[in-house]
Amino acid sequence: MVLSVNFVVLGKQDIAAEFGKKGTVTDLSLYDRKESDIIKTWVTPTGFPEKIQPLFQAINLAEYVVFLVDKLDKFTGEQIIALDSLKKEKGILSHTFDVDESKLDAMIKGTVVENYAKVDHDKIKETMDKLEPQSNDDPSEMVIDHCFDVKGVGTVILGKVTHGKIKQYDNLKLYPAGIDVLIKSIQMHDDPVDESTCPARVGLAVKGAKPDEVGRGDIISQEGAVDVKNEIELDFKKSPFYKSEISENQGCLVNIGLQIKAAKFTSLSPLKLKFEKPVACKKGQIAVILKPESPTIRILGSGAIQ
Repeated sequence: MVLSVNFVVLGKQDIAAEFGKKGTVTDLSLYDRKESDIIKTWVTPTGFPEKIQPLFQAINLAEYVVFLVDKLDKFTGEQIIALDSLKKEKGILSHTFDVDESKLDAMIKGTVVENYAKVDHDKIKETMDKLEPQSNDDPSEMVIDHCFDVKGVGTVILGKVTHGKIKQYDNLKLYPAGIDVLIKSIQMHDDPVDESTCPARVGLAVKGAKPDEVGRGDIISQEGAVDVKNEIELDFKKSPFYKSEISENQGCLVNIGLQIKAAKFTSLSPLKLKFEKPVACKKGQIAVILKPESPTIRILGSGAIQ
């Protein structure tokens, strides 16, 4: 069986090219390499720092973090806050020669990044190679990051199996739309396979959904594995670095998994958000509130869905 490991590369993103072959490039860039029976994938948020959204989507695609800090600025701060908000506890931290280590230590103090394995730049690959694939036996679930039409094949969906297994000829549901989809075929690293186990990156040819019905962050899963909601309540913690006030009926963007959805605050205590369009989510999943137009930090706060 082919195993999978997924990394997000932050800070100096171009080091991803040292690890794998470049594949899909949009506001997220993907690199991969097959080593014996393990497929390793590295994702970088190419669209960051211009946009905050790709940062959260890239982090949500990975089990492990590779963070090579090359400067200490507000964008490094946003990456640290994002990792801490999403509780990404397993990672490798390194920095270039011109970064003041004591200042970096002060920035990461009290965050998940503080506990990452600290290594020299030339030891990153060696440290990555020691990280083990992670899997689970939960009901089948996959998160989508790209979708397009292929002539002669039809709808092709790219994404990551986040729970359980997905098999050829499975009948599953596309959420939040609730559309029935049949898995016609599966590819991993451009090779056809009969099934894929989390956390595999896969390409699926599907029947039942057209590309314009599929969005980044949508979920393909067993029926009922996720909830579809128009409103959520959060166990919310505001970021101490976000200085502006929040008020009822104020608009924002919310990140859940790979979904980025427009919402407004309907209540501040408890904190409730109403979405313009339905979201696919689970109780306990982390939702992060973003304000892309903020001139300072663009992360308002986060919390688990109640």
